[in-house]
Amino acid sequence: MDVILLERISRLGQMGDTVKVKDGFARNFLLPKGKALRANEANKKKFEGQRAQLEARNLERKSEAQQVADKLDGKTFVIVRSAGETGQLYGSVSTRDIADLLIADGFTVGRNQVELNQPIKNIGLTNVAIALHAEVEVTITLNIARTADEAERQSKGETLTTAEAIYGDDINENARPDSFFDPNEDGEGDEG
Repeated sequence: MDVILLERISRLGQMGDTVKVKDGFARNFLLPKGKALRANEANKKKFEGQRAQLEARNLERKSEAQQVADKLDGKTFVIVRSAGETGQLYGSVSTRDIADLLIADGFTVGRNQVELNQPIKNIGLTNVAIALHAEVEVTITLNIARTADEAERQSKGETLTTAEAIYGDDINENARPDSFFDPNEDGEGDEG
């Protein structure tokens, strides 16, 4: 189906472009959300009549998104989650979790604006892109840790995905063979 874009859509085109998209994408997303019109002569005339209004609305949205981006860009957010000794989370951090975190901090962000290809399943520092507008994108850092203390250690550059990092360097001291066996014993046991 050919549609006329009413706003810039990443990986598709600019405002005013006539592009060919799959029918389902047009019917289920672009047309109901008011992001496009079917490409026919009547709609082309309608678009040209509204072009100035659409460009002004787009410019206003972009300036609002830029104001939010100036406050949000480069910020670090701490997420405390349960995880195993190797740093594997028992759950995951999804786009909904990130959007809720940003909303709780006073930013207006929808989960569809969080660009995360797959859920985060390990502790550590992770950069996440937030698309506030088709032309405005910022990057935030998520510090995912088991406790606030670990989050602080991670922010200083420490890696906490190994058991030694969690418990210290002496984790294996009690597991040495000489802790279990007396080297002076002859190894025969109590036979007698």
